[in-house]
Amino acid sequence: MSSLGKKRLEVALAIATCAIGSGGASAAPTPGIEVPKQVVLTASDIAMYTSIWKIYFQEDLSDKNVMEMLAELGLVTAAAAGTAYVVSKVSTAVLCEITDWLGPMGWVAGAAIAGSLTGLFGAAWAVYCDYLFCQKQPQPV
Repeated sequence: MSSLGKKRLEVALAIATCAIGSGGASAAPTPGIEVPKQVVLTASDIAMYTSIWKIYFQEDLSDKNVMEMLAELGLVTAAAAGTAYVVSKVSTAVLCEITDWLGPMGWVAGAAIAGSLTGLFGAAWAVYCDYLFCQKQPQPV
């Protein structure tokens, strides 16, 4: 398996692990305190993003100049992605609050939605990192 193939497999496992963890944490009924739980899940997502970056580039994301990264990504794209992420987290918190009333079936639905959103955003970040990694590799002549 190529180096890129190993990176992609490792990233897929990291995303799956984080998505399952987020889904499991979201399944626990916490009436009235969904927003604080979403803050903890957001911290978990950030850890997933930094680990994906580290898998591809062997450097901590915190070491990279944030302004340089925003310039690479494009400020408008970064703002749109950030807004979409915040909207998804707020929507998930509201949805989980509602599904808490439905008992176990609602908890399962909330877990599936939260895990899916984590997986979706993780996959999008992985595609971006994969693109950057491929751009930085020397191209055969």
